[in-house]
Formats: sequence, C-alpha cells, structure tokens
Amino acid sequence: MQPAENDFDTWAPPAATVVRDFVNSYEPQEAAEFLDSATALRDWFAARGLAPAGARLTADEVRAARRVREGLRAVLLTHAGHDAGPVARQELDAELARIPLRAAFDADGGIRLEGSGTAFERGMAGVLDAVRRCEAAGDWERLKVCARDTCRWAFYDASRNHARRWCSMSGCGNYVKMRRRAATRTP
Repeated sequence: MQPAENDFDTWAPPAATVVRDFVNSYEPQEAAEFLDSATALRDWFAARGLAPAGARLTADEVRAARRVREGLRAVLLTHAGHDAGPVARQELDAELARIPLRAAFDADGGIRLEGSGTAFERGMAGVLDAVRRCEAAGDWERLKVCARDTCRWAFYDASRNHARRWCSMSGCGNYVKMRRRAATRTP
C-alpha cells in the first residue's frame, strides 16, 4: 500500500509508525519531552498495546527508554546519510543488553520478539519487535531523521527513490534550501 499524495509526510507502515512515533516522543527543535514521567511512558506503551494500561513503571525505566530512543534516533540519522555520535549508539547497545527478550511464533507461524519480564521490558520488546518487522519488510532503511540539524524529527521515506532528506519539504526542506541560496549570494 502506497501513501496518498496528501499523506506523503505522515504515512508509514504500522511497524515503522511505532518506531517513528517512539523516536518522535522527544521533539528536539522545541525541546519537548513527551516521555516525561513513568505514567507518560506507560500510557505510550498502553496506547500501542505494548503494555497493560495499569502497569507500574519507574523513573529509571523512563531514563532507559529515553536512552533507547536516542540510540534509535542515532541509527536513523545514519539511514539519512549522516554521521551519528558513538555515545547514543553505545548507550543503545548497553540498554538492549539489559532487556530480556525471547523469540516466539505467532498463530500465523511468524516469529516475534517478546519481553519476558516487567511491563517495561515487554513494552520495549514491542518497540524492538517493530524494528525487527521493519527490517523483515524492507522498511528499516526508509526510517530516517530530518537532515536539518535543529530538527532531527523521524520520518518514513515513502519516496520512490528513497532519497528524501527532510521531515517535510515545505518546512525543513524549504528552510535548508533557502539558507543555502542565501549563503551563495554575493553582497
């Protein structure tokens, strides 16, 4: 299924939507943190069916989720052709090593990742399973973050040639192009 023309900036397959929305739970341009409490993280997981609505999470788990999120942002930055600092990737790997996962088969015979412990571990396993599903579907490399340094908003590149660089051509893309044009003008 391809996006409709007016959905180009927002459409993504379901698994890619989970990953994109998780990464976008922090908005760098406005320094807006949406996972600002254990309740907010629980609600984020619950809204996507990744953890029970009544689950109890901790402040440490919120910090761990943020480290995973920023590590994923760093990975998506490399998908967009940019260098990502090693710290976020190292913290991602360290957090992933702490999450107990198990593989299981669903009713259709497909494999999935599941958390085998707390609500936090099950919720994070759901996010990681979405990454796995993106990889299996060939969508993983299409998840990127905006090339605008101050933005870094995650998006799904639904373009035919997979060359999209900005979260929005009319927003960040236009801004970057205008700045380039202004820099090349002679006074």
